[in-house]
Amino acid sequence: MTLFEELKRRGLLAQLTDEDEIKELINNGKATFYIGFDPTADSLHVGHFMALCLMKRLQMAGNKPIALLGGGTAMIGDPSGKTDMRKMMTKETINHNVECFKKQMSRFIDFSDGKALVVNNGDWLLDLNYVDILREVGAHFSVNKMLTFECYKQRMERGLTFLEFNYMIMQSYDFYKLYTDYGCNMQFGGDDQWANMLGGTELIRKKLGKDAYAMTITLLLNSEGKKMGKTEKGAVWLDPEKTSPYDFFQYWRNVDDNDVIKCLKMLTFVPIEEIENMERTMKGAELNKAKEILAYELTKLVHGSEEADKCIKAARDVFSGAGNSENMPTTSINADELENNEIGILTLLVKTGLASSNGEGRRLVQQGGISVNDTKIFDPTIKIDLSNEIIIRKGKKVFHKAVKA
Repeated sequence: MTLFEELKRRGLLAQLTDEDEIKELINNGKATFYIGFDPTADSLHVGHFMALCLMKRLQMAGNKPIALLGGGTAMIGDPSGKTDMRKMMTKETINHNVECFKKQMSRFIDFSDGKALVVNNGDWLLDLNYVDILREVGAHFSVNKMLTFECYKQRMERGLTFLEFNYMIMQSYDFYKLYTDYGCNMQFGGDDQWANMLGGTELIRKKLGKDAYAMTITLLLNSEGKKMGKTEKGAVWLDPEKTSPYDFFQYWRNVDDNDVIKCLKMLTFVPIEEIENMERTMKGAELNKAKEILAYELTKLVHGSEEADKCIKAARDVFSGAGNSENMPTTSINADELENNEIGILTLLVKTGLASSNGEGRRLVQQGGISVNDTKIFDPTIKIDLSNEIIIRKGKKVFHKAVKA
């Protein structure tokens, strides 16, 4: 099975500028390709995860990845998929985020001996002369054509700023710059990036008379059509300080039955034949085994085998009733926050992150969604004794330990 065939069987391929050429390049390790990451936070999240996995797959087949960090484009913000303008960030914040991204990417991509590159588009975009860019780049773009693209059309009613309107030109210039400086002949990205990527191939063709290629990968959507990687606490981060390995594991362990096979195909390196066999044979409760495999494999990729082993043991202990909470997510409550070793249930839910506010905590309690040491709690005014460690359960699947510091 060729790499291209595997990507197809895994459901990763969305739109391609030239299927035959792309197939030839990636199957024979001839692609020098880039994927862009705008550093809008100090950690990568699940939304970036599929792109990182794709880079890894392509590199394993002999192709050369370029991770383009958007130190320049992050100064503007991509309007694709957004209903409002992104918040403006300072250069200092962007540079800090870039360094965080570099460190995390090294877990997935081999940057040794020139096998992959990390470049920052701030190195060229921030020094461009406005008149030069209008003459050399802007002259090759039709405003009429740009306004037909979905990424701009969806913003026209709410108001599209001239600042954001330039994003496509900047991303197109990135591809042109990477082509001329590094021989980058291909760009990959999410399906919502198609218009920006076409702009780059067109700019290279018009300015250099050369062919470059673009391919989008399917967006990671759940069965309801919403982007995956969000919880009531916010994004699922790859940084263990922002999303603990156990919470990361539990996110994937708790995916909907309708999404587990798709996630196994698109995100893991489990052989496609094994996944297709699961798809044929696993039904109902058996899908829990597939979910455990998904959670374990992704936790191992992001946090390493040792953390993945701890997470799966903790999850099995809790669900089997073994009572071993050693590796369970834990919150320590300072003694000065307690009165006679007790704390209000709503305050406790907020401090452990099981509720985002007292209001949400009250609803969870009144609806019977909270248990403490296997006892259902219905009174939102109750005090919880923290003389000894306790186990809080939210719903059927979320467990958290609280202890007195």
